[in-house]
Amino acid sequence: MQKTKYHFSIWDLAPYMKKIGQMANKLISQMGLPKSIANVFAARNIITAKDALSLTEFELMELLDVGLAEVTLALAHISEISCPSYQTALSLLEQRIQNEYLAGHLPTRLKGLDSALCGGIPFGVVTELVGPAGIGKTQFCLKLALLASLPSSHGGLDGHVIYIDVESKFSSKRMIEMGVNSFPKIFHTEGMAKEMAGRILVLQPASLFEFTESLQQIKVSLLQHHVKLLIIDSMTALVSSENGQGPPRQHALGWHISFIKSLAEFSRIPVVVTNQVRSQGRDEASRYLFQDQNRTDAPEDPTSFDSHLVAALGIQWAHAVSIRLVLESRSGQRFIKLAKSSISPPMAFLFNITGSGISLLDDDGVEMTGPEINAIHCQGHSGIINFDTGMTL
Repeated sequence: MQKTKYHFSIWDLAPYMKKIGQMANKLISQMGLPKSIANVFAARNIITAKDALSLTEFELMELLDVGLAEVTLALAHISEISCPSYQTALSLLEQRIQNEYLAGHLPTRLKGLDSALCGGIPFGVVTELVGPAGIGKTQFCLKLALLASLPSSHGGLDGHVIYIDVESKFSSKRMIEMGVNSFPKIFHTEGMAKEMAGRILVLQPASLFEFTESLQQIKVSLLQHHVKLLIIDSMTALVSSENGQGPPRQHALGWHISFIKSLAEFSRIPVVVTNQVRSQGRDEASRYLFQDQNRTDAPEDPTSFDSHLVAALGIQWAHAVSIRLVLESRSGQRFIKLAKSSISPPMAFLFNITGSGISLLDDDGVEMTGPEINAIHCQGHSGIINFDTGMTL
């Protein structure tokens, strides 16, 4: 596999900026200034470092009624105490990587993907699986549920799983089949399959309203049932049930994604959600149907072309998730792409689906650049909603 490249972003400055804010609010009375000048600051209601540093030297001279030399010395001392030491971008990035490792991961058992993710699906954040129907999102979720409930002695999290099955796609039979093929020694032990299946709590909300009502109870269950993984399959279906054939309303999920993110942070567990895809609307830049422009206008089977699609829940949702994995089908092959991660390079891996679940064909993967990493292709699949016509592609 190519050497992993870590990407530094402005968000890596957040801990440093927070520290600056804390130091700016430090009380001048606690900074060790001579008592005479400290009392003058207090008498003029200049209480914090921010209060003092927001004024010029001449403004302070007039306000405090002291000389330039005293003001200059006082400001130098306040600045030295209140300003945190400089940190390089490299040191901030190293701290970020260390925090990722300390937070923990749920290994997917896909060697190349786990390596790219620095250990697997990270704890404390929301990871999204996006792709067309039938590409393998639910298969991925079932395998993750299995791994989270697996005994720790075999590399699992030895915990319970809350699986929110919106589209009634959860299959205990398929999950046990994955277990038997992946971990035969464990699943051939008498009673083990039943015990592990009993660790997975399945909810099937019929509407977004029911899901909303259950979220508070889910928060309680995360503590009561030793839950180590939350899966929502799929968020798109929850919103689509409210909107009929129209495209999902992004603002309808604003509160939900905030709450789900807080669940991940509060419980320090991995949260995995699935997102469907839609065809681009007529008002968007391009339909991205890769058709030969010299052909006639005769009707064609849309599944015979590679269609460029977009994630159904839109940009607002995309910004809310920390990790995005895109599953797609292109030129007869299936790919899983690491499209969004703050510490991992954009990578693509060939995969297929076996009795054990998703399996990578090559652990090395290919590092990708440019907009292609975010593109979603689908060749030969059905179930893609075209919101212009209300028809299924």
